[in-house]
Amino acid sequence: MIQPAETPISLQGPAIGRPLVIGPVRLATNLLLAPIANYCDLAFRLTCREQGGVGLACTDLLSPQGLLRGSAASLDLARTSDEDTPVGMQLYGADPGIMAEGAKWAADHGATIVDINMGCPVDKVCKKDGGSKLMCHPAGAIAIAQAVRRALPESIPLTAKMRLGWSEEDCRNGVAGTLALGLVEVGVAAITVHGRTTAMKFSGECRRHDIARVVEAVKYRYPDIPVIGNGDVKTAHDAISMMQETGCDGVMIGRGALSTPWIFRDAWTLQTTGSVPPEPGEREKLDIVRTFFDRMLAFRGEHDAMTHIRRRISWFAKRINGGHCKELREAIRTAADPAAVHAALDAWLLDGPPPGAGPARGVPSEC
Repeated sequence: MIQPAETPISLQGPAIGRPLVIGPVRLATNLLLAPIANYCDLAFRLTCREQGGVGLACTDLLSPQGLLRGSAASLDLARTSDEDTPVGMQLYGADPGIMAEGAKWAADHGATIVDINMGCPVDKVCKKDGGSKLMCHPAGAIAIAQAVRRALPESIPLTAKMRLGWSEEDCRNGVAGTLALGLVEVGVAAITVHGRTTAMKFSGECRRHDIARVVEAVKYRYPDIPVIGNGDVKTAHDAISMMQETGCDGVMIGRGALSTPWIFRDAWTLQTTGSVPPEPGEREKLDIVRTFFDRMLAFRGEHDAMTHIRRRISWFAKRINGGHCKELREAIRTAADPAAVHAALDAWLLDGPPPGAGPARGVPSEC
C-alpha cells in the first residue's frame, strides 16, 4: 500500500522520474549512492540496493597505487559482486599516468563507470594534491581526466565529482563551472557537484544556488551532459527539490542514506507515483541491520564487522523507535562478538523498548 506524501509537492521538472543516461550507460533511476569514505563498502551498497531505487552505487574512494600494488585494504574497498551493478569505482590522486593505470584496473575488475574524485576535503587526501585540491589546479585536473579517458574503453564512461571550489573566492569566480566545462571537453560524461567549498568541509548548508550555476554553465554548452546534485538530501522530498531548484539531472545521496537505506526507494517512488511508501516496520529495520552485519562478517571478517557495526549502529538507530533506542545502541556498541550483536537485536525485537524509552516503535524520526 502506498501512502500519500505528508505534504503536497510539485513533480514538475524535466528530470523528475527520468532515469539518468551517462554516456552509453542507462541507469534504472536518477539516484546515486555517493562514495562515502569508510562507509560505502560492498555490504552497505548491497543493503541500499536491496531496498530499491538505486540507479548507481559507488565504491569508497580508491587509491590507484593501492589497486596496482594489490594492497589488501584497497582491494577490499574495491570489492564488488554480480549483485552490485551498475557500480562506479572512484579514484583519487594527482598523477595522470597512475590514475590512468588505476582506471584500467577498475575497467578490468567490474567497474560500470569510473569517477575521478575532485571533491574530498580530507587533509590526508588534499596534502597529496588529490581530492578537492585538484580544483586549485584546473589544468592538471583536466590533464588527469584526459589521460584516464584515453585509458578506458568506450563502453565505460568517465565522470567527475567536485565541490564548488577550494574557497569562497573560487566559488564567487565560478571555478567549478569552468572546470566542469574543461572536463567535458576531454571526454567526461557527467559531473557531480557537492554544494559546499573545501573550506566548508561538511559544515553549513548545501548551497543549491551555486550548484545551479554549474548546471547552467554546463547545459549552455553541453545540454546532453548530466549534472548531478549532491548535499543535504535526507528525504525523498529533498531529492525532488534538489532537482527543481538546481536544474540538475539526478541526485547523489551520501550521509542521508546511512540511517535511511530505503531513501532511494522513497525518492524514486515519489518521482514516479507522487507518493512515498510507508516507512519499514521495526522488524524490517532490525532485519536491515542484521543483514548488513551478516554481509560484513562474510565479506570482511569478524574484526572489521564488529568495528563497523559498533560505529554504524548510531546511524541505523536514528530510524529505530523514532531514534529512542539508547539501550539497543549501547548493547551493540559493547557487544563482545557477533553472537552478542544478534542477541541484542533479538532482545529488542522480542521485548521492545523499555518503559520511558520514547515514542512508540515505528514513529519516523528525521536524521
